[in-house]
Amino acid sequence: MSASPDRDVDVDAESDTDIETAEDTADISTANTMRERADESHIKLRVLLSANRLLVAGALAVFVFVSFVAVGSVNDLAANLGTGDTKATIFSTMLGAIITGTTLIVTISQLVISQENGPLGDQHDRMSNTMDFREFVGEMYGHPSPVDPSAFLRELVDETQRRAEALRDAVAGSDSDDLREEVDEFTDSLTGNADAVRDQLEGAQFGEFSVLHAALDFNYGWKIFQVERLQNEYADDVTDDADRLLDDLHTALSMFGPAREHIKTLYFQWALIDLSQLILYVSVPALVVTGGMLGFFGTGPVPGTTLGVQNVLLLVAAAFTVSVFPFLLLVSYIARIATIAKRTLAIGPLILRRSQR
Repeated sequence: MSASPDRDVDVDAESDTDIETAEDTADISTANTMRERADESHIKLRVLLSANRLLVAGALAVFVFVSFVAVGSVNDLAANLGTGDTKATIFSTMLGAIITGTTLIVTISQLVISQENGPLGDQHDRMSNTMDFREFVGEMYGHPSPVDPSAFLRELVDETQRRAEALRDAVAGSDSDDLREEVDEFTDSLTGNADAVRDQLEGAQFGEFSVLHAALDFNYGWKIFQVERLQNEYADDVTDDADRLLDDLHTALSMFGPAREHIKTLYFQWALIDLSQLILYVSVPALVVTGGMLGFFGTGPVPGTTLGVQNVLLLVAAAFTVSVFPFLLLVSYIARIATIAKRTLAIGPLILRRSQR
């Protein structure tokens, strides 16, 4: 689906594209990586985005189990589980929820797959659009576009860096000190960002979040705006050659946007299909455990204690955790997909997050 896939990588507040005055934008460098642009903790972003989804779901399962046991141990509330009605109510409800939830997830998977289906004309249009884009991008750097998603993005990043460095060389002899200083600063910022993204993309394989994560760290929208601003503010100072190089750099940066969005869309589809498969796999043991609790422990007592905790509480807590695990998988995957979607709502030089204005 996934993945994924920067439209501008940030969002929270309403979009207001105040691309302001020269005084407001004198500092043409800005935070580049998603972590630097986000006004959120590193731990939160790691859990929402970088962490393995199965580990996140497992951590949530541990939390559910521990919380269930902790609550049941307060004032001997576990005594309520000694009656058959309580256990029967819990697990009969969970049985219906598992079946309904699994059916819903399968439906979502079918909707994702259905996007790949269509009449011959639609498939031809998709193919033509893809090939046109690849041909145009390939012409920018003089050889066929790579077929690997990480290599494709890396080539685009390399091309923007090459064009930025060519622009710096072209204005090196300019009489405008301000123009030379701003282009130097802009090129240094772009080069540093490109180096960081290139390192992340090296060896990254599609299907993992690493490819999209690296794409999100390339702050192309702000760079497009700065190119436009330089062209406008220094129109009388740049030579025809420098102006052409600014246009070339603008084009290269603009190509990164749709490329990233395409990778993001593919990642989202990939992730949703993975999610559907995992939920189907874990739903079977969840149904077995839930049915077993209804059939064998619904009315009978569960005597004894383990480590000071009543066995009935441990049994019910474990069974309940297994029965909700499909939902926890859904939470872990949707948390990442929703976070990515929120941070890539706008395509191009639009900054939606208040902290980046």
